[in-house]
Amino acid sequence: MEVFEKLESEVRSYVRGFPVVFDRAEGHELFDVDGNRYLDFFAGAGVLNYGHNNPALKKPLLEYIERGAITHSLDMASSAKRDFLARFHEVILKPRGLDYKVQFPGPTGTNAVEAALKLARKVTGRHNIAAFTNAFHGMTLGALAVTGNAFKRQGGGIPLGWGGTATLPFDGYLGEGVDTLDYFERLLDDTSSGLDKPAAVIVEPVQAEGGVNVASAAWLGRLREITQKHGILLIADEIQIGCGRSGNFFAFEESGIEPDMVALSKSLSGYGLPFAVTLLKPELDKWAPGEHNGTFRGHNLAMVTATAALEHFWAKKDFEAEVQKKAELVRGRLESYAKKDSRLSVRGRGLMQGLVFPQDDQASEVSKEAFSRGLVIETAGATDNVVKFLMPLTTTEQALSEGLDIVEKSADAVLGR
Repeated sequence: MEVFEKLESEVRSYVRGFPVVFDRAEGHELFDVDGNRYLDFFAGAGVLNYGHNNPALKKPLLEYIERGAITHSLDMASSAKRDFLARFHEVILKPRGLDYKVQFPGPTGTNAVEAALKLARKVTGRHNIAAFTNAFHGMTLGALAVTGNAFKRQGGGIPLGWGGTATLPFDGYLGEGVDTLDYFERLLDDTSSGLDKPAAVIVEPVQAEGGVNVASAAWLGRLREITQKHGILLIADEIQIGCGRSGNFFAFEESGIEPDMVALSKSLSGYGLPFAVTLLKPELDKWAPGEHNGTFRGHNLAMVTATAALEHFWAKKDFEAEVQKKAELVRGRLESYAKKDSRLSVRGRGLMQGLVFPQDDQASEVSKEAFSRGLVIETAGATDNVVKFLMPLTTTEQALSEGLDIVEKSADAVLGR
């Protein structure tokens, strides 16, 4: 580790929690340079929904490279982009009755969010953006302004939200039995509330980094009704919970809503290659050519693997059912474990689940203990009090059980049981 300590910036983080040099990976397994095996319940923070080096994605990628095809093309037309757009429409949008244009804003999730915020302001002529407590939308200044975490916000170095942002309580933030949208609706109805009418509301159907906080279908449905009533655009941030993580391709599907814009990234390429899109209703496509751009918005290698993922997983009818079956296994095991200690609780959707601990340092200690036993798993929440399960969707049931056994033994050790 000496070379990293000597030459890499102090800003590095994950390497501190997992202090080995990883060398290769396959499926749900990682191997370090000494050949030690680790189960991966982190999946690159949700980037590797189909596991490491999935052969169904690797083969077409290597074939594409071998034939000397286009790697980088800005926003020029390419065969890789043509194929992705066509299959994304046919496999994902059309069967769900969704009508969106696709914008390639740049290769990361924060690029997708920035494009959505910028377009919302342009289309509505309003400046204010409403976001929610515990939200995380990215590390660039616009996305950071609608992010809740104080530590991350402080890294901006300037006052955030100078363009106009308002923070609202997320579903459950004020406790059980309180519909937090009563507050939002009252602010909008009262011309003396001090709230400038937002151009848009941005929401994560499941807050991943914020602590695996789940918005109910009813809450999301009411949020959509409120925004439509007041002419406010609704942006769904599906960057970590999307691409099947919730059990459906889009997490918002369960609620039956149709956002005005959707930010997608992380597992969109399916192979760990940087790739992001902003989906927008056709009537919102008011950009002038080149008004928003990015040098690496034409990352064709990512489009190739994204198309392969659509073909291999989403064009099949049983993939979502397989994910949901595995999610039930994980949820059942976690709930059974939590019943042994009234201080523990479980929350989440699909294959994003959180085991909530009573003390702030305990989740981090469980992660550390699990790593010593051969499992990579991370934490979430403002105080890192949640062990977050983010394994590849392709993880076998045997490996799921193995990893859950490790978590239980690690938690027992931390809790002194």
